[in-house]
Amino acid sequence: MFLVVGLGNPGRAYAENRHNIGFMAVDEIVRRHGFSPWRNKFQGEIADGLIDGEKAICLKPMTYMNESGRAVREAATFYKIPPEDVIVFHDEIDLAPGKFRVKRGGGHAGHNGLRSIHAGIGPDYARVRMGVGHPGDKKLVKTYVLKDFAKSDDEWLQPMIDGCAEFIGDLLKGDDPSYMSKVAHKISPNRPNAPRPGAADNEKA
Repeated sequence: MFLVVGLGNPGRAYAENRHNIGFMAVDEIVRRHGFSPWRNKFQGEIADGLIDGEKAICLKPMTYMNESGRAVREAATFYKIPPEDVIVFHDEIDLAPGKFRVKRGGGHAGHNGLRSIHAGIGPDYARVRMGVGHPGDKKLVKTYVLKDFAKSDDEWLQPMIDGCAEFIGDLLKGDDPSYMSKVAHKISPNRPNAPRPGAADNEKA
């Protein structure tokens, strides 16, 4: 069984924020794969279903971003899911908009949601780093991620979310390079021979 987590903040005011791209991804996973309706549990919302025959629980923590680890820890403990089978979708300011990477283990790079998850279950989970870009000044980061996506982001945003949901079976099987390649092609279908990301992207850092 896998625990698939989307990070974000609860409430309509935050729904379209860059910080909520993780919520957007798991919403699409639940929709595309015909999961159960969302229900309240573990200080969050959960839905369950099958992805390519694998049982999965999707979780959206409702604790606000900085306390996401509380919900993740409760769900993982209840279902006896080891950190290696936890996958977290989150916004990544250190990647350009429309870029993304899969990383397993390693540090949290200052992301408050990941910092909380590290405290809850340790670092050995997978994270899907969904690039939203950087405002150019560290002092502007908080304001930037808590603002809605720009209209110009529509070109890559929905294809990325669709691809993350459509090909997640590869991720559950541990085929991270295939997953990244397929989603990258979904985002930029006209790019010839999109390269498969190298093994370096999957190393524990």
